[in-house]
Amino acid sequence: MNKLKIGNFPTPVYKIDSLSDYYGTNIYIKRDDFSGLEVSGNKIRKLEYLVYDAIDKECDVLITSGGVQSNHARATAVVAAMYELDCYLVLEGEEKEFEGNLFLDKAFGAKIIFTNNVKDSIEETYSKLYDIGKKPYIIPMGGSNYIGSKGYFDQYKEILTYENENNIKFDTITFAIGSAGTYAGIYNGNEKLSAGKKQIHGISVNNSEEFFIKKVSEILKDSKDEIDTSKIYINDKFIGPGYAKYRKEDIELYLDIARKTGILFDPCYTGKAFAGFISNIENKYDKKGNHLFIHTGGMFGWTKEMREMAKEIVREK
Repeated sequence: MNKLKIGNFPTPVYKIDSLSDYYGTNIYIKRDDFSGLEVSGNKIRKLEYLVYDAIDKECDVLITSGGVQSNHARATAVVAAMYELDCYLVLEGEEKEFEGNLFLDKAFGAKIIFTNNVKDSIEETYSKLYDIGKKPYIIPMGGSNYIGSKGYFDQYKEILTYENENNIKFDTITFAIGSAGTYAGIYNGNEKLSAGKKQIHGISVNNSEEFFIKKVSEILKDSKDEIDTSKIYINDKFIGPGYAKYRKEDIELYLDIARKTGILFDPCYTGKAFAGFISNIENKYDKKGNHLFIHTGGMFGWTKEMREMAKEIVREK
């Protein structure tokens, strides 16, 4: 299937020497937050396929959904502007601060619909647009269907290329899971291209292990090939107080890692996932192995409330 070419790919892989030395193992990071400025993060890989499909079907409006500070919604708004498509974002919640991803949504011309019922609002928006002669294309939350997951099948190929060029094999690959498309693509790549030899670990930021095993399996059912889904691994122990919610100790951890590595994670996705990754390093993974963490972006998601807490922590140091 063809796709658009928007992101800066392949994204780089680095060994984090300071943490490797500290934990006595080999820790690497793949920087998908380097995929581009406005489109930074993992969503652009999915959108390259999804928006190509929309244009190929002669659609002229993109409709998608997410939280008020959704990274996916922001990336969709950017790509819609690039290809002169109208964009409607159905965001769950209400506007509190005109900042971060929400500011970028509006800066790139997206129409925002705040709601407490995403499903009904999407259907209503689609019907209104269709009735006035528009041809809408609905992108699922997070871009997570089989078409979107192809973007992370591509990323898995990048990982294999890095391994071959650097004479290394990764034993584990870990990253945040919030809508299952990224996991489905990487898992599919591991099964088809590596005979399922790597352990693929998703650290949930919002739903249970059972929910995501089912969701990933459903996405992979749309593949024409039979895919063994018995090795899906989801850790749901790092959600904390809930989706996009955090504690002071969480922010302290992310700032501590930033000072030690020069890498900043966000409190909604990558921070929680990296905490889960470090827990696995300490308690689960083979110390003799090579372990890869994927930074899926999220820098625009640092809200005013999060930054204020970070400022207090820095002052206390």
